[in-house]
Amino acid sequence: MYLFDTDVLSQLAKKRRSEKLMSRLAQTPLASQFTSAVNVAEIYYGIFGMKGQESQQERLLEFFGGQVFPRLTILPFDEEDALTYGRLKASLERKGRPRFEPDLQIAAIALRNSLTVVTGNVRHFAGIPRLKVENWLAL
Repeated sequence: MYLFDTDVLSQLAKKRRSEKLMSRLAQTPLASQFTSAVNVAEIYYGIFGMKGQESQQERLLEFFGGQVFPRLTILPFDEEDALTYGRLKASLERKGRPRFEPDLQIAAIALRNSLTVVTGNVRHFAGIPRLKVENWLAL
């Protein structure tokens, strides 16, 4: 069971997609494919941050809203995730290893749901206890 990070999702909109990623996705049952509301928000932020590219924005909104997100189970960041997040953030800060807020939220969701985070940004999640991480973008 896998939680796809933002960089993996954004790869799907590229003209030249990672062959490794596309192969792994094809082999993974849809019931095992998840993302989080945090990742969805990051995708939308990226789209709406594009200035002067309205036609590209519309294309991406249609692509993600019509093709990508409906195929995935999108997990919320809820109170239980907030508890996991708070514990995790405090622990990492005590060890001198703070993390980017959205990455910690994504990690908390993955941990609570026993999911493996699929990302090309493995260093963003390195050192998070019990978190499983895989890079499907590596060549």
